[in-house]
Amino acid sequence: MKDTTQLTEGWSLRHGDALLDARVPGCVHTDLLAAGVIPDPFVGLNETEVAWVGRQEWTYTARLAHDSAHERTDLVFDGLDTAAHITLGGEPVGTTRNMHRGHRFDVTGRTGELEVRFASAYDEAAAVRAVTGERPNVYPEPSQYIRKMACGFGWDWGPTLVTAGIWRPVRLEHWSTARIARVRPLVTVADGTGRVEVRLDLERTARGEGRPLTASARVAGTTARAETTVTGDGAVLRLEVPDARLWWPRGHGDQPLYDLEVVLTGDDGPLDTWRRRIGFRTVVLDRSADEHGTGFTLVVNGVRLFARGVNWIPDDVLPSRVTPERYRTRLTQAAEANVDLVRVWGGGIYEDDAFYDTCDELGLMVWQDFLFACSAYPEEQPLRGEVEAEARDNVVRLMPHPSLVLWNGNNENLWGFRDWGWEPALAGDSWGEGYYLGLLPRIVAELDPTRPYTAGSPWSGSWDHHPNDPAHGTHHSWEVWNRQDYAEYRASVPRFVAEFGWQAPPALATLRRALPGERLAPDSPGMLHHQKAEDGNGKLNRGVERHFPLPEDDFDRWHYLTQIVQARAVAAGIEHWRAHWPVCAGTVVWQLNDCWPVSSWAAIDGDGRPKPLYHELRRVYADRLLTLLPGADGPVLAVVNQSAEPWHASVTLRRQAADGTPLHRAVLDVAVEPRSVVRLPVPDGAAPAAGSAKEFLVADADGLRALHFPVPDKDFAYPRPRYDVTVEPVPGREDRVDVVVSAHTLVRDLLLQADRLGPEATADRGPQTLLPGERTRIRVSGCGARDASDVRSALFCVDTA
Repeated sequence: MKDTTQLTEGWSLRHGDALLDARVPGCVHTDLLAAGVIPDPFVGLNETEVAWVGRQEWTYTARLAHDSAHERTDLVFDGLDTAAHITLGGEPVGTTRNMHRGHRFDVTGRTGELEVRFASAYDEAAAVRAVTGERPNVYPEPSQYIRKMACGFGWDWGPTLVTAGIWRPVRLEHWSTARIARVRPLVTVADGTGRVEVRLDLERTARGEGRPLTASARVAGTTARAETTVTGDGAVLRLEVPDARLWWPRGHGDQPLYDLEVVLTGDDGPLDTWRRRIGFRTVVLDRSADEHGTGFTLVVNGVRLFARGVNWIPDDVLPSRVTPERYRTRLTQAAEANVDLVRVWGGGIYEDDAFYDTCDELGLMVWQDFLFACSAYPEEQPLRGEVEAEARDNVVRLMPHPSLVLWNGNNENLWGFRDWGWEPALAGDSWGEGYYLGLLPRIVAELDPTRPYTAGSPWSGSWDHHPNDPAHGTHHSWEVWNRQDYAEYRASVPRFVAEFGWQAPPALATLRRALPGERLAPDSPGMLHHQKAEDGNGKLNRGVERHFPLPEDDFDRWHYLTQIVQARAVAAGIEHWRAHWPVCAGTVVWQLNDCWPVSSWAAIDGDGRPKPLYHELRRVYADRLLTLLPGADGPVLAVVNQSAEPWHASVTLRRQAADGTPLHRAVLDVAVEPRSVVRLPVPDGAAPAAGSAKEFLVADADGLRALHFPVPDKDFAYPRPRYDVTVEPVPGREDRVDVVVSAHTLVRDLLLQADRLGPEATADRGPQTLLPGERTRIRVSGCGARDASDVRSALFCVDTA
């Protein structure tokens, strides 16, 4: 049987003439941090002080000694970042130039000092650029000339921290006769029977050539078995599972997973074993043309879905620090916000298996980008061969996961070619089109024909339409954040909104940790350094000014309002687009998470703290949604039911004066079929007059609430908010309290910023609006004993009086 030795101990990192202890897996930055050589690049302005790290050559060394009776010993790297020259005992082993793939080298009988020398990524990129020529890029960094995590070179939400190192596990594998080189399980289901076609590739030693071997596979223990004799380098085994339980996206059913085991056996017993978990489900991408344009609807197990998605970036700009536990925490946060799809964005990485394992278990569909983003990519060597090898490696690695539902060729590059001035600048040079429309779809069709592929995001399906045409395929909506008020989300109904979003700063506790000692202001040095978007603060301020007086010299108020506007903006888009299902078949918010502490579009900040947006996602992505939308003839009530059960909603509509006086009441009985939407005009008398600054509309049904104000907040006649606050201990839980707020007036967007009560404190809900006489109970965890005066200092609401 194959033996494996993990090489995690005894590594050193050469830094000038000094040797530092190195942690493997890891990276240069984490080792330098551990040794105290560099300051934390996430704190203050330290990012600029450590820029030199990415421009140096670095060498990892370890003593390699092994004694094996096997015929063959392989040195296996799951990930090297990035351009590396490897020697053992002073003799060459191999070279690498791709962070996104694994590498295997025959080191049979060889021992001595193992040295992995990493060139500067900048030097490697310059060498490739000298061969391929210049290509356009949105950012002034050479990310398109090296197969490396692009966002490590800096992005409009990320720092420039160009890593190097042995970032994924490394091991020795000792084997004889033959080993399992690759397994591709093609999983399908039809008429209740699950089918697994296991395509198996072998590698043999010289002594093992032509020797008959036995390959066997089984699913769910002994439920389904297959066995065959192998005399060459490949085999196909077919298994059937009668009455297979279907894997469903969360909210639509359960996520049963089946153990699949493949065993290779020789005359003397087992030689190698491969194990994964699989799930039975079908997935189709419906791109049919209709009277509205060209659709983009995911169909899982025959059910058409409105995808409730978020975009995922690397959870740390030093990705070797992201543990399985951290993946589970962040993805559980997504699931608890009623998310059912996570798009792994193309400027990051193919995530660790722990990411996809967790998505399998939680029912989170995964849309996986191939790793190309916001740049023109040369298609010449040496990049083309690396791109193909990388794609093949990762398609095979990820295809067992039932959560993976879509392969996507790139992020914004087809759009960039058409709209960002690339076409004339390229003057006929290659730029990636051959990857997205040729190489990658061929690889997916060959290796993983059970899943759909799309050439890019955004992409209209062909060059017959503009790449970002909202009527065709996927659409990225960025005019709103960049130039318009969020109300403009309601101006169109794209077929699928794959990116849209609005910025806000992180939680106050996150800012205080990242900017210690700084007097916080929107334009203080640290705040500006941790704002990477072009004119980011200007856009934040203009977003606030359209709805509220912009606070002057009041950072706490500015912080609250920018976070509220972010939550309202994203909610406005999702409410509108969900109300237009099935024409619009999904929204993917930019973005779920951050890779460091920064003002950004994230719902969860770089320290893992939820922003108000996170809580709004939980509301607007729930199976049932009640919303009031502006219409040409007055507000429209939309009742959205994405559940599998019908919803009979009794909707109470109340027109109220700003001071709380009831003016009109109506009740509508609305029957909504499963996975459908009912839109109704608000009856005469219930709707406030257009442009009224003294009346608003409330809709309530089954614990859900929607609001309609005819004018922006700054023009509405809000009373001065008045409310009482009491704090109640939670029996048996000293770390928790219940905050009870009782309103005497209209209290709009009441928010408890729990981290102001303690850096580890969290609240179980976000912004909420109370009418006079209403009360709410907010559970706060991790804050210890607090009194009402403490809590009042952490409470904010709209106050324009």
